[in-house]
Amino acid sequence: MGEPPRRPRSLFLAGLAAAYLAAFASLYVQIPGLYGRDGILPARKVLRLSGKGLWEQLRDFPTLLWLSPRLGLDTELGMELLCLLGVLASFGALLFEPLRDSLLFALLRVLYLSLYQVGQVFLYFQWDSLLLEAGFLAVLVAPLRLLKWRSTAWRAHDGVTFWLVRWLLFRLMFASGVVKLTSRCPTWWGLTALTYHYETQCIPTPGAWFAHQLPVWFQKFSVVATYVIEIAVPLLFFAPIRRLRLFAFYSQVLLQVLIILTGNYNFFNMLTIVLAFSLLDEEHMGRWLGRSKRKQASTWPPSLWAVLSTLLELSAYGLLLYWSIQCFGLEISWEKRLLDSKVAFTYHEFTTWLRAVTLPLVGLGFLSLSWEILSAMYRCACVRGCFWKLWAALQWAVFATATMGMFAISLVPFTYIDYESNGKLWPGIHQMFNAVERFQVVNSYGLFRRMTGVGGRPEVVLEGSYDKQTWTEIEFMYKPGNVSTAPPVVAPHQPRLDWQMWFAALAHHSSSPWFTSFVYRLLQGKKDVIRLVQVDESRYPFSAQPPIYIRAQLYKYWFTGSAEGSGEGPVPWWRRQHVQEFFPAVSLGDPTLESLLSQHGLKDKTPLKRSADAFLPWLLQSLRQLSRPFSGPAVLWSLYLVAATVSLLRALGRRPRGGAPPARHKGPRRGEPAERGGGEKNGQVRRKEAKEAEEKGEGRARGAAADGHSDGLRGTKKKK
Repeated sequence: MGEPPRRPRSLFLAGLAAAYLAAFASLYVQIPGLYGRDGILPARKVLRLSGKGLWEQLRDFPTLLWLSPRLGLDTELGMELLCLLGVLASFGALLFEPLRDSLLFALLRVLYLSLYQVGQVFLYFQWDSLLLEAGFLAVLVAPLRLLKWRSTAWRAHDGVTFWLVRWLLFRLMFASGVVKLTSRCPTWWGLTALTYHYETQCIPTPGAWFAHQLPVWFQKFSVVATYVIEIAVPLLFFAPIRRLRLFAFYSQVLLQVLIILTGNYNFFNMLTIVLAFSLLDEEHMGRWLGRSKRKQASTWPPSLWAVLSTLLELSAYGLLLYWSIQCFGLEISWEKRLLDSKVAFTYHEFTTWLRAVTLPLVGLGFLSLSWEILSAMYRCACVRGCFWKLWAALQWAVFATATMGMFAISLVPFTYIDYESNGKLWPGIHQMFNAVERFQVVNSYGLFRRMTGVGGRPEVVLEGSYDKQTWTEIEFMYKPGNVSTAPPVVAPHQPRLDWQMWFAALAHHSSSPWFTSFVYRLLQGKKDVIRLVQVDESRYPFSAQPPIYIRAQLYKYWFTGSAEGSGEGPVPWWRRQHVQEFFPAVSLGDPTLESLLSQHGLKDKTPLKRSADAFLPWLLQSLRQLSRPFSGPAVLWSLYLVAATVSLLRALGRRPRGGAPPARHKGPRRGEPAERGGGEKNGQVRRKEAKEAEEKGEGRARGAAADGHSDGLRGTKKKK
């Protein structure tokens, strides 16, 4: 049985805390403009009193915001309180390992689910659902030790629950690769998707401009690599050979890092890398930290298992390469000095293959989970003491049952990739899924299903005017507008209004009812909504007085080429072309605007007055005033910088006092004489160890008097 992955589990929990911190802090700075009393979609309209009791309300619509009136808060302040609690809890879990507890992660998930329920269109993204599902798994994975602060013992069943994280990663990546082909998108089938992706994604980075300049053959090969990493490599997540799992881990990390460099996808890529930590093992992380316990001495002849595992590993790599060449027609053209590629299968062949492998993949997952359960049962049997053996067996039974239940429920959204396989599932599994669906326990995924903006990136540009003759563009902080402004780097912050502006440009404005409310708030000059556009009011052209008229124009944007740009003035990042009017010119009281507001149920209603005397509302409003001048990225990176600084100071504080830590002795290299490299020094070390053995009691006394300095030395000598 392999060593239980304590360090990967701890790293997963720390990474998930960092993702929660990004999610809560990013949302907090946007709440007034998105959900406030004068926001775009006031959250108070979602929570309507129906005469039901509190427990009935929580059952039908699970959110802690039902408790806001009992605390003297309106819905907006209730959301701010939940966000601040989430920031504090996730920040504490990121800094202190004892706080990475099951109870704390349960609190974090309840807080984010409460916000998700009233978030409406601005919170309905796949990464929000992914965070909720990963957060639920963390409740099962994290130890329960808040009541036992010093308890860090690894439980025998922890490998079983940690397996669910790997299964979630598999579902995410495999489905994201499959939907690109089942969508019949011509750019994915023609391997040309990335020639459009970099300039048409929601918020590109400066790196996206440079990636867009790469030759077409390399872009097509990148699409092939994406298919391999998302469809073929995830099968190695369940490989019995650890080197194959490590290969799969680094493949996933490479893909996510490249996405981070070329696009602003908030905390999604970070969260995906965090899920990939489930592929690591204790020994590999020990090598990261320089604390590997396995000796690197090679034996000859090698064991039968070593030979078989090496052959299986080479066979897997060879099969992966052969499959890639055959399915995508990879061929090197020496004359043109490029790598040709094309899809060498049809849609019918792919769907037939998908139908044939979907249920066997479920079986593969079941076999892998069964092995983890049997391994955990063996660990329970190895526990010393009859009582503790029974206690471990009881915990194993409970958590193994919970894990099997989670696995069964997840089969419903996983088999959405093939509806024929979905229909073959046991009806009881569908009933269980329907019972927990509103709690976002498991979800379906499939990112970048279709490539938009093939004929040019559609972009909505707002314009304001005082006289309906001279129009001034309203430029956003993050989304493209001014063609000379460089794309920003904002991750892990997610500017949710900018993201929805990208979706709005893909269809008629009636498909985005919130856009009418957005225009209405700008005409009213609501400061909280304006801060979503520009935190620095001096960069908002109508900061002195709201515009009398607002309209929206639809443009097509393209990245400029590397050879474009004039010698004078700034070199533009974009070029654009006007397409048509997106939203007509309206003003306050305009019949068109009033009709649209009434049609979408966005007419203003007088909100209840806030209590000016209560302490909690006063505290929340004071904190809001302190945070107003800062943008989302500034708040997030300040928190991460503080966490990194505290961790660094704490690591430096653990170093032995009185000088540098003792250097480890490195043995002679292969083929070198034993005397080379300091045989005299080795003899001195052995004499010191013998002397310490003779003066054991006295040495311990000196160690206690020296505040633990000798403990660090003893730990080092044990490793020697």
